Amino acid sequence: MAKSQTTDQLLKDTAKRIFLKEGRLHATTADIGKEAGLPRTSVHYYFRTRDALFKHVFVEALEDLTEKLNEVIESKLPFRNKIEKYVEIWLKNTLEYPYLDTFVVTEIIGQRYKPVDRFASVRMKDFVSQIRKAMNSGEIGGDDPMQFILNLFSLLRYPSVAAPLYKELLGLDEKRYLELLKKRKKEIVRLLLR
Repeated sequence: MAKSQTTDQLLKDTAKRIFLKEGRLHATTADIGKEAGLPRTSVHYYFRTRDALFKHVFVEALEDLTEKLNEVIESKLPFRNKIEKYVEIWLKNTLEYPYLDTFVVTEIIGQRYKPVDRFASVRMKDFVSQIRKAMNSGEIGGDDPMQFILNLFSLLRYPSVAAPLYKELLGLDEKRYLELLKKRKKEIVRLLLR
């Protein structure tokens, strides 16, 4: 049994690296098996299809990020610290899995993914309330919490999704682009908070 769990985890870890770290969306079961040092049939035995493995890895990574972000939203931290922590967690995840955001957008457009957090709307209403309170107190500018949320998510997600475009247009290699992403927290906080 322990060997099965180890093989199962090895396949998931390998697929996560291939899909979410390296961005090889079209990797085959043969590719995954080979890089895991296992026969392709192992992928089929544990996950039936490449798409089933992809979905499992994708949902697991997204649920892990969502859980961490929810903890921040529900925390008793002051609003500024909450946003700083939220940005820090998101950016850390982006550096670990640079293609997760691309896959989220792709999966939602293809209507293959629906959020699995059944309390998401309740949490978002609470977050909107917190934002409105921060706006009313003058802690942040603006008068529409939805604009704040759009700005927050755009500043967090777009540099990841558009990375190939930015690297090409700006003539940046992977190392330099990652250096820019590591400095995003300070920039995002500066732009969003007073």
